[in-house]
Amino acid sequence: MANRTKRIATMFAITMVGTSASLAGGPVDEKLVIDGEVEIMTRVPAPEGHPFDELISGWHYRTEETRDLEADSFQNPGMLYVERGEEIWNTVDGAAGKSCASCHEDSEEFLKGLGASYPKWNEDAGKPFNIELQINQCREQNMQAEPYKFDAADQKALTTYIKHQSLGMPMKVDLSEGEMQTWWDKGKELYYTRTGQLNLSCATCHENYNGNYIRADHLSQGNVNGFPTYRLKQADLVSLHNRFRGCIRDTRAAFPAAFSDELMALEVYVTWRGSGLGIETPAVRQ
Repeated sequence: MANRTKRIATMFAITMVGTSASLAGGPVDEKLVIDGEVEIMTRVPAPEGHPFDELISGWHYRTEETRDLEADSFQNPGMLYVERGEEIWNTVDGAAGKSCASCHEDSEEFLKGLGASYPKWNEDAGKPFNIELQINQCREQNMQAEPYKFDAADQKALTTYIKHQSLGMPMKVDLSEGEMQTWWDKGKELYYTRTGQLNLSCATCHENYNGNYIRADHLSQGNVNGFPTYRLKQADLVSLHNRFRGCIRDTRAAFPAAFSDELMALEVYVTWRGSGLGIETPAVRQ
C-alpha cells in the first residue's frame, strides 16, 4: 500500500511539472485595469520574511480570455453577485427590523478599505474573524436574524459586495492585534505541512511548482486578493474556505470544517502572503 501511494504521488508530480520545458509558463507581463479606469496592483514587493521577492496576482497566470473577463465589469460574471450583495445590504431582515444599511447608511464610505483589512482580531470571540464570520455576528447580535450557513448564496454575495468596495486597495492584515501573530504562526505551519495520500502541502504547489502546469492550468503563487472568486470551471462564485477545502481534498486528505481554527489560521497566513496586492474581488479564474 505504501509503494502504491508513493507511485501515485510520483505520477501526480510528473503531471504537475510536465514532460518538457515547454509546459512551464511564467506570469504574463501586462497590467490589470478594470473598465479602463481602476488599475490594480498585481505585482508588488514581498514583505520581509516572505519566500518570494515579488508577489504576483493569479490574474497574470490565466489565459487572455479569462484576464479580459475580469478587466470588464460588464462581462465579469462575478459582478452579478456584487449587485445581489448590494440588495442584501439594503434589505431588512430579522426580528430587530434592521438591514446592514440601518447601521451603516453610506456603504461606499463605510466599506471603503474594510474588506482589504480582514481577517481581524475579534476580542469577544478570542479568534480572528473573516468577513463571513463578521456578517454572521452582526446578523445575530444586531439584526436578530439567523446566521448564514457556510457558502449560502447570500453569504457569498454579501461578502463579495463588501470586498468589492475596496477594489484596487492593498490587502493587509494587522498581526499586532490580539493574538493574530500566534494564529499566523499556526497558519504558516499548516501551509508547509504535507497531508493526504499524495503527501502534498500548500507550498508544494504554490512555491515549488509555481508557474508550472497542473493538468491544463498554470499554478500561481496562490494569492487570495481576488476572493470570493468566480471560477469558470464551476460556473459559480467560490469562497476562500471552499477553495482551501478543495485543495486539501485534492491531496486526498480529510478537510477541516469551514471557519475551523485550522482554516482561520491558514487564512491569516495566506492573506499576509499577499500583502500589498490590490483587491480584485470578484476575480475571474479558470
